Amino acid sequence: MSPEKSIFSKIIDREIPATFIHEDEKCIVINDINPKARVHLLIIPKKPIATLFDLTPDDKDVMGHMMLLLPQIAQSQGLDGFKTQINTGESGGQEVFHIHIHLLGQ
Repeated sequence: MSPEKSIFSKIIDREIPATFIHEDEKCIVINDINPKARVHLLIIPKKPIATLFDLTPDDKDVMGHMMLLLPQIAQSQGLDGFKTQINTGESGGQEVFHIHIHLLGQ
């Protein structure tokens, strides 16, 4: 039996609607449904990786891609500065166990 798909995998597969800001072969960028700032986006890899603890050397490309995408997305939203956050594990505040980067800006 395969593990249950995360809400992010369901969004990637278009099973749940979301507002897509960006999509490419490696990741998606969507609006956070519970924003903590004027701009609050989630950068999510298409590959389902549960936490930072689950990264392998094979994931360097997708993680590097997402990091390089952050300033481009921020600028496209009119931001000249921003904050990023990755929650890891339940005690680290992670609610959806599919790695994602929060991009927050005023």
